[in-house]
Order: sequence, then structure tokens, then C-alpha cells
Amino acid sequence: MGFKKDFVWGTATSSYQIEGAYNEDGRGLSIWDVHSHQPGNVDCQHTGDIACDHYHKFKEDVLLMKNLGIKAYRFSLSWPRIFPDGTGKINEKGVKFYSNLIDELLKNGIEPYITLFHWDYPYALYKKGGWLNDDSVKWFKEYAGEVSRLYSDRVKNFITFNEPQCFIGEGYLSGAHAPGLKVSYKDIFQMCHNVLKAHGAAVIAIRENAKQPVKIGYAPTCSVKYPASEKKEDIDAARKAFFDSYPLSRSVMWNTAWWSDPVVLGHYPEDGLEMYNEYLPEITDEDMKLINQPIDFYAQNIYNGRGVRATSDGNYEFTDRYAGFPKTAIQWPITPECLRWGPKFLYERYKLPFYITENGMSAHDVISLDGKVHDPNRIDFLNRYLLELEKAADEGADIQGYFLWSFMDNFEWAKGYTDRFGIVFVDYNTQKRIPKDSAYWYKDWIEKHSI
Repeated sequence: MGFKKDFVWGTATSSYQIEGAYNEDGRGLSIWDVHSHQPGNVDCQHTGDIACDHYHKFKEDVLLMKNLGIKAYRFSLSWPRIFPDGTGKINEKGVKFYSNLIDELLKNGIEPYITLFHWDYPYALYKKGGWLNDDSVKWFKEYAGEVSRLYSDRVKNFITFNEPQCFIGEGYLSGAHAPGLKVSYKDIFQMCHNVLKAHGAAVIAIRENAKQPVKIGYAPTCSVKYPASEKKEDIDAARKAFFDSYPLSRSVMWNTAWWSDPVVLGHYPEDGLEMYNEYLPEITDEDMKLINQPIDFYAQNIYNGRGVRATSDGNYEFTDRYAGFPKTAIQWPITPECLRWGPKFLYERYKLPFYITENGMSAHDVISLDGKVHDPNRIDFLNRYLLELEKAADEGADIQGYFLWSFMDNFEWAKGYTDRFGIVFVDYNTQKRIPKDSAYWYKDWIEKHSI
């Protein structure tokens, strides 16, 4: 069977990671601007001030996408580029930039997918308490409604949040990301709840302001738990491990069910409610009704996972990774199985059309003597992962599309420019773009699977 005829083959980026122009044309500051300018927060003192200069080079980038056969492009909007203060007065030049980008994509036959929030929170709102302030729900709703009013005449697909596990967990629990805080669990769970309410409020606002029928989704992330064998007991054990709530620790934010059950099923997982009870805010029926707005598709960013096997006592354990287990340049394990079992388990539980909104590999990319960038490891990675995703589709998961991360090398958060995920190489000294071998491989893959 394979992938559907109308399967969406795309790539993805995010605003702060590629745009640059951080203080041009009326854009307000984001927490990442402030965080990256603080010495010691980002490797090599890198910032996103210039990044890939996509703000000035977007036409060149879109043309390159077209030439590489990309059918869809998932990008995020910089909230402070549209609302410099987070709310209130709109920045018309920022609005115009995204309008021009959308027009350029459509002119080149590329379907735009807008992500409302990919971590660059307005600094002006952070100073008012950010996600800890209950008004954050109202702020995000205003922003979402305005985005819908501005762009839904041409854009049909919207995603509310990218990886709330990361921008809350890494930003406020571990402190590795902006704004670099380590707050109490009580504050963490209040922020989690407000983010989920903001998601629901945004869904309402997008629909209320849409100029045409639109589709709305949500893109959390996870570490997939996949079975160590095809035995039923191992499959059942992996499924349970995937959706169980984790004890309090840095990994507590990686609870798949905690971030998705409320959105899709309308309730928090019972084991989590019991485990985190003393840290939870008041959770009302009205809150859950707001969070549980109908969405049109569900997505996940999936890069890796852990093997799980059943134990003799009816529980489960994680399998050990053998010596020399393959890893990417950023030291993430290479586990293609996660793109089979993750979508299968998630579709089975949530029963919504499913997208992979990020998947890809950081590799040690260099310009070779022939002037090209040869990345056989990335090609092998993508091939293995996509073959596993195809198995998930063959086995009944309603998989609608795949967005490769990333279209081009970019600012990789706390890692700065030290890791390269792109299928297009960016020379940050000259801003020259060089499609890697993997870009041409992906072009061929898309052509073969679009017949």
C-alpha cells in the first residue's frame, strides 16, 4: 500500500532559528534575543541576531525549495514581529513579511503550514509573568485570532504550539533554554495548564476569524517507546510505557499523555493527576472544555526512542543500548523503529489524522574539496526512518504527511550553530546555501512517492 497519493511531503523551520533581523522593521524582543545575548547561555556566544538571514533571503530560499521538489513548508511566525509588545498594536512591516512569504510559497506551488508558536515568546509579556500569568491565555488568543484574520485567506493549515514539553521543560525546569529559569514544580504545572488552555483558546480564535475552512493541529514531541520484539506482550508493554506518567524529575515534561490527553480526550491522565496532585493548580470542568477543542489533525515531532520489553511480573523494563549504539552528531540515538511504533500507538489512542511535523538528523557536515556537501549518514538515517513510517501507514495509521527537519542549517538553540540539521548547508560567513546530497535524495524520494 505505502503512502497515500496525496501524502504531504515537506520541510520545516522556525522563525528565531532562521530569520535574523531581530531588531529590524519594528520587531519586538523575544526571550531568546535576551537569553542568547547573556554570556554563557549559548555555545560559542552564538545568537539568532542574523541566523540564516531568511528575513532578507526568503525569495531565494523558497525558489530553492521549489527546485528541490518540496511540496509543503512548515514555518513559524515570530509573535513579537507581529505584536512587538505581545498584544495591542500590530507591526505592519512584520505582517507584510509573512504575507510576502506566503505569496511566494503559493506562487511556487508550495503549501504553507503556519505554526503560531515555536518558542520566541515576546519579552514584553515575559516581564508580565509569561505563561505563569493566567492572562497568557487571553494574550495568545488575541495573537492567534489576528494571525487567522491576516493569513487564512491563503493559508489552510495552522498549528498552535510546537513542543510545549521543551519550551516549558527546558526553559523553566532545567533552565537550558530561554528564559533560563529553574522554577518550582507548582509553577511548572501552572504554566503547563495555561499553555494547554491557550491552545484551546487559539483553536477557537482561529476558527472565529478564518476567511475559509481551515485545518488546525497541535505538535508536541515525545521519546517513543517501541517494543523490543514483535511479541504481543512486548508491544503491550511498550504502549504502556509510552503513555505512563513519569515521576517528578527533568523528564517529567516528556509525558506524552499529560500534554495530549487533555487536548484530544478532554482529561488529564489519572496516574499523573495522582502523582503530581500537590503541585497542580485548580483544574475546572470549564478549563477542560476549553482545552478539549476539536482539532483536525494531531502531530508529533519524533527523533528517537527506547526499546521496551515485558517482564515476568507483568510490568516492563527498558532495553539496554549495546556498546557502540549509533548516534547522531548531537549525540541522539538513531532508532528508526520509533517512526513505526510512535505513529501507530498515537493514532490508536487519539484516532486523528496524523503528521510527523519534525524528524531529521544532525550530522558532521562540511564542504568537500569538490564544493559539495556529502552527507551519506543523513541519507541512510532518512531512508531507514521513512521505511519505518511507511510500515506504520501500511499497518493502519492514518498518516497524512511528513516534514523533514530542517530545510536548512540554523540556530540550534543552546547549541548555537554547532549542530547542522539541514538538508541545505548554510555558510554563516557568506550566507551561501548549498543543497547537500540528502536534499537531492529527498527530492528523488518525493518524486517516487508522488506518482
